[in-house]
Amino acid sequence: MGKTLEAFIFDLDGVITDTAEYHFLAWKALANELGIDFDRDFNEKLKGVSRMDSLDLILEHGGKREHFTPEDREKFAAQKNNHYKELIKNITPNDVLPGIKTFIEEIKKNGFKIGLASASKNAFTVVDSLGLTESFDTIVDSAKISKGKPDPEIFLTAAKQLGVKPEQCIGIEDAASGVDAINSAGMFSVGVGDHEILSHANLVFSSTSELQLKTILKAFNENASISEPLEA
Repeated sequence: MGKTLEAFIFDLDGVITDTAEYHFLAWKALANELGIDFDRDFNEKLKGVSRMDSLDLILEHGGKREHFTPEDREKFAAQKNNHYKELIKNITPNDVLPGIKTFIEEIKKNGFKIGLASASKNAFTVVDSLGLTESFDTIVDSAKISKGKPDPEIFLTAAKQLGVKPEQCIGIEDAASGVDAINSAGMFSVGVGDHEILSHANLVFSSTSELQLKTILKAFNENASISEPLEA
């Protein structure tokens, strides 16, 4: 590859902690209030998607996108977020996903920088509740990002804030749209979750507990020209 690895950039939901259930409950409550059917299958489509884009998908799903003004949509998004913020007040350091603390410590011990690129506008609050604020060299403020995933903007911003080139970064995601964003940014992509859904990632692990720095570094350095992702 001929490129030196400098940094790891993490997504938050589904990689560092699992706040997906809280998002699901908050969106479901809003959808039900608007008379829109909302189940876990549809919720999968919102993974890695920004709040306003998620709301648009829900309104479209219910055939009600044209029923509301931009002001209405802002109000609904705020309502969902307020509900979500109430739910995440229960988050503690015990909610860090298995293996993540050890993995982050190993990355830092080996001298790599660490960034967070989450679409969540509550990322700073969540990371603080998890007791991980000091673990990150930078956290992108998603409120200042104009394009959501799969656009690479948030990952490119993280690299810029870390002072490294995109090709010197490894991005870690659990959502297909997130992997798209990492790939579009020109970074090496690591997926965590379903191998089929994340088949476009350079390397896929089934769960956070399986993440291994040694395996990732080997894959990054080899970066073999293969059409199928490596399976760890």
